Amino acid sequence: MLLTYVDESHSSEVYFLGAVLCPETEAISLTAALDEVVWKAIGAYGRMTPETELHGYDIFHAKRDWKHLSHMPRARIGVYADALQVIADHDVKIILTGVDLVGLQRRYGDNHDHPHSIALTHLLERVDEFAERSGELTLVIADECEGQDGYRRELRQYRTAGTWGYKARKINTVVDTMHFASSAASRLLQAVDLVTFLYHRIHIGADNDPRAKKANDQLWVRVTPRVVHQRVWYP
Repeated sequence: MLLTYVDESHSSEVYFLGAVLCPETEAISLTAALDEVVWKAIGAYGRMTPETELHGYDIFHAKRDWKHLSHMPRARIGVYADALQVIADHDVKIILTGVDLVGLQRRYGDNHDHPHSIALTHLLERVDEFAERSGELTLVIADECEGQDGYRRELRQYRTAGTWGYKARKINTVVDTMHFASSAASRLLQAVDLVTFLYHRIHIGADNDPRAKKANDQLWVRVTPRVVHQRVWYP
């Protein structure tokens, strides 16, 4: 069984969804390793608690539990690097799908599905393809968001009638329904948040400083070997 954890990251330019596909045998170990990243940060910098969330935006911008590290960017980069490394050290796979929002609006105006729904459809197709090739079933656990009941209904339709678009397919490997949980309570949702946030940031060129770009690239290269699909749809 593949446990597929899903989270979004978006701006005015692009809407991304990422998935970390974690074999059931790796889930406890990866959770414990991410817990250890937080314990290491507590030992080095204090103030955090064992429940502190490894949240990409908060670490990058020194918010919430990471606020006291606002003048220590190298420390925050180090925590991010530690977390990405333990993700890369586990037998997970990463899938990233995005929608170009400028092109979407230009082509369809206001007559289009929510970008989350579009990106999720593409993501589920790629997850289903990978699981089928691997001879696995998958359980999808997504970060809580608006429209959850609608996304569950869409999944039911994709099982019976298939998805839409030029790569349309019936979703056959996703078991049960789509589950939603709080990222604050799930280290594995935090894992996909860290991955998706960083990929989105690099993709849109959010950092102009060459040093920041270099730091982002050095972070991303840690998980690159785990990426099995990455694509942005440009309508």
